[in-house]
Amino acid sequence: MHNRRIQVLKTNVARTAAGGYYMSQDFFHQDESLSEVLQQVSGQLRLSLGNIHHALSRLAPPDLRDLRESTDLDAAVLCQSYYRILRLTNNLSDASEPERSEGEGMDNDDIVEVCRSVMERAEGPAGLLGIELRFSASKDSQIILMDAGRIERLLFNLLSNAFKFIGRGEKRVSVDVRVEPDYVYLTVSDTGVGIPSEMLDTVFDRARQPDRLDPPPHGLGLGLPICRRVAREHGGSLALSSEEGRGTTVTVSLPNRRGPQRVGANEGICVSPGFNMTLVELADALPRQAFTQKYLD
Repeated sequence: MHNRRIQVLKTNVARTAAGGYYMSQDFFHQDESLSEVLQQVSGQLRLSLGNIHHALSRLAPPDLRDLRESTDLDAAVLCQSYYRILRLTNNLSDASEPERSEGEGMDNDDIVEVCRSVMERAEGPAGLLGIELRFSASKDSQIILMDAGRIERLLFNLLSNAFKFIGRGEKRVSVDVRVEPDYVYLTVSDTGVGIPSEMLDTVFDRARQPDRLDPPPHGLGLGLPICRRVAREHGGSLALSSEEGRGTTVTVSLPNRRGPQRVGANEGICVSPGFNMTLVELADALPRQAFTQKYLD
């Protein structure tokens, strides 16, 4: 049974014609019992984190944090920790859910506006890291069939990776939305440290290779597989290219098509009340300063 499970979990990585990489099998393929356990673990963690958030807001309310710098800094450590755990919890939950069928839960929405909104929310955190954010789009607006919340999560995951590995030299992260007749291409590029050539073949599979995991608190390497899953749920794909010392570029292709409008528009990512979604998605990449009361306000 153990050998059979290992075989199921193995993935083959192949080069695309454009020089990127894709996974030929699903990183998240796992047995049903493990999925159920992960769902239970995620639910328990999320409940406990909500209680911690509530207790912290009572023990160190905003007015007290504004008055006492020491209290604010101590509270920021707690905030940073539970945001990081919440991000991991969300990723574990995503990894344990069955992949959606193409088009499931989607509405006609503006891909350019969704990306622009994410970039605006990420601008403050990027400034704390000394990173210049650049956003461009070939059109001011483009309506496609999409799940806005899932696309936001995809983009935040790619930004988080770029922020974590931006390096010490020029710090720039660019997001470009290019509209073509058949596809919309969402490209995230950075001037970071890049990925060594010997690691490119496992870049989507680091969670299954402990010796290749990034040091804490950089997570379990679930971000890229989640992004690839989101692209595939939309009928698209994800390609990655990187050069050590020169940065990384990830390109997501999404079909340029519309569908029947569902009743009730998608309003983006939903997390527990009181949590700042931007901080949740970027928590692994940010310094403690981002969780002080000044920036939480």
